[in-house]
Amino acid sequence: MKLIAKTAMMTAASAFVIASATPALAQSTPSAAEMWRVIQAQQAKIDALESEIAETQVETIEVKKTVESVADAFEHGTIGASKTSIGGYGELHYEGGAKDQIDFHRFVLFFGHEFTDNIRFFSELEVEHALSGNGKPGEVELEQAYLEMDFSENTRGFAGVHLLPLGLMNETHEPPTFFGVERNAVEKNIIPVTWWEAGLGASGSVGETGFSWDVMASSGLYLNTANGYKIRSGRQKVAKAKFKSAAYTGRVQYTGIPGIELSSSLFYQPDVTQDARDSISGEKVSATLWTSHIDAEFNGFGFRALHANWSLDGQDVDLSGRDKQNGFYLEPSYRLSTPMSLLEDAEIGVFYRYAEWDNNAGSSSLSSVKRSVFGANFWPIHNVVFKADYIIEDKASAADSTKSFNLGIGYEF
Repeated sequence: MKLIAKTAMMTAASAFVIASATPALAQSTPSAAEMWRVIQAQQAKIDALESEIAETQVETIEVKKTVESVADAFEHGTIGASKTSIGGYGELHYEGGAKDQIDFHRFVLFFGHEFTDNIRFFSELEVEHALSGNGKPGEVELEQAYLEMDFSENTRGFAGVHLLPLGLMNETHEPPTFFGVERNAVEKNIIPVTWWEAGLGASGSVGETGFSWDVMASSGLYLNTANGYKIRSGRQKVAKAKFKSAAYTGRVQYTGIPGIELSSSLFYQPDVTQDARDSISGEKVSATLWTSHIDAEFNGFGFRALHANWSLDGQDVDLSGRDKQNGFYLEPSYRLSTPMSLLEDAEIGVFYRYAEWDNNAGSSSLSSVKRSVFGANFWPIHNVVFKADYIIEDKASAADSTKSFNLGIGYEF
């Protein structure tokens, strides 16, 4: 528009000059020198106009390059929303009773990156008990590190270090997501959370039916007489893990009814001795875990129930009662909003949990543990929680029964 305006003004000026000169021309013919001066003046104006046109073209090209650069930056994630994400969670516990100790139990960081719309990376790095090293109480652990790819709108696959699709808490265990200071004892001692392996897997949903599925082929447990075939002691945590015998996990889940989750998982490993064979009998030992649960919420009322059962089978192998290991728990709860002037989203919840578990259920001796937990959670906001609970634990021997009062804080982001 600027260029057009200038051209119009010059044209008008030229017309004015010529019109003004008409009476003079009528009176006298200009000399050659005068005509030459007029031509030179007009040529100077034409040269200036051409220069402005060239500058405008250069500016247009530069603007185009800038627009293309910005579009490319958005496409490759270097501007706008970042393709790399950071998150985490943590929890500090005070455990009274027999322990009477305070412990920053977990400090966890998540790192993820989206390479494209259908290829991404996830990881989870954890420090347990605040201090690790030789002779120290804590550990540094890589709980997740895997690549995930979408195969279709409803199906995806992954490869790497991944949490097994088992139980209620193995995949979702951030402090604000559950009641109680500590994770429940059944999933800790029987499943046992948190349990990760290295391998390949896939997951998906069946249209709009509410059904979903997960499968995984991975590394597995390493059990023998040295660790007494206790499941939790057999986790290798993908640290130079023995891999003579792979493990296979599958899960079916239904969430078609709002507020209700039904799930069942199966884990199988042909030989938990990892081909080392039992040190006494020289036999392989297979292991099968079946677990199922319900998680329901309705108008503030909640209910969780879970059952987990292990079966270890080794011909002529003395498993000392560890051939059967099982447990269950029931957890009713109620959660309500408590709006405050400074905490509009605050909530409080109360719960009771009854649990029984036995890592020697195949033995005739009484070895089961029964635990009752009463407690409350307070969420000032959704991702921050304060906890308190009271535990009464009964064992076969009355002398081993314990009681404790516990406090905790937790967060996730």
